Order: sequence, then structure tokens, then C-alpha cells
Amino acid sequence: MLAAVLGMLVALPASAQWKWRDKNGVVQYSDLPPPPGIPAKDVLQQSSMGRQGVTPAAPVVAASQPKGTDPELEAKRNKAEQEKSEKAKSEERAQAERLAAAKAENCTRARGHMRSLEDGLRLVRTNAKGEREVLDDKGRAEEMARTREIIANDCK
Repeated sequence: MLAAVLGMLVALPASAQWKWRDKNGVVQYSDLPPPPGIPAKDVLQQSSMGRQGVTPAAPVVAASQPKGTDPELEAKRNKAEQEKSEKAKSEERAQAERLAAAKAENCTRARGHMRSLEDGLRLVRTNAKGEREVLDDKGRAEEMARTREIIANDCK
């Protein structure tokens, strides 16, 4: 009987002292601690010596207080949002005004160019090589079509 008790006492340290659930959800048994990637919440049983190097998961604390708790802070936040919105609208209006001014100027230039084309005067332009060339009837027709398209887009 003494031999049986001694045998059990010797076998206790060899039995599985750790029990944990791995990343796939399978329960693992071992006399060694679980690998470092296993969170503390998945450790189901641990050795009487404790799990070294592993701290229990800290409770999650809200990052900030819920909205509406401080009326002064809420008023400042609303004012900042309103100012940001007004600034964005102002920038949009300024951009629209710049675009309208550019279109009006482009329209004025295109109409002046169209008058020159329709007058039948001899027109000279510089080509890609930097040479001057006189517009023939075909070139004048192409230039008139391009100018009409610009007028149709910008002179509304």
C-alpha cells in the first residue's frame, strides 16, 4: 500500500498541470505552460506554480465619457463643427466663383477668336516646331469647330 501511495505522489507532478483552449478552440493538456499567444481567458487550468509571464486580461474601460455629459464641452464641440461646416461652404463658394470667372473669361476669348475666324482675315499660328504657318480653309474650319465647342461649353 505504501508503494501505491508513493507511486501516486511521484506521478502527480508528471500529470497534466495546464489546460487551455488553443486558437482553433481545441482544449489542450500539458505539463508546460501554453504558448505566449494564448490569452489568459483561454487558460482553463494552470499549474499550482502559476503561469509565468502572463497577466490576466485587464477590464476594458470606455475611452471617453458618453456625449452629453458636459453641456459646456458639448456647446464647444457644436460650435467647432458649425465653424468647420461654414468654412467648407465658404471654400466651395469661392471655388465656384473662381470657376465661373474662368469660364466667363474663356467664353470672352473664344467669342473674340470666333469673330476673327468668321471675318476671313488671314490667321497665322505657331506649330509644334515653332514655325509660323498660315491657316488654310481646312485649318480654319477645324479651328471654328473647336471654338464653337468651347463656346457651347463655357458660354451658357
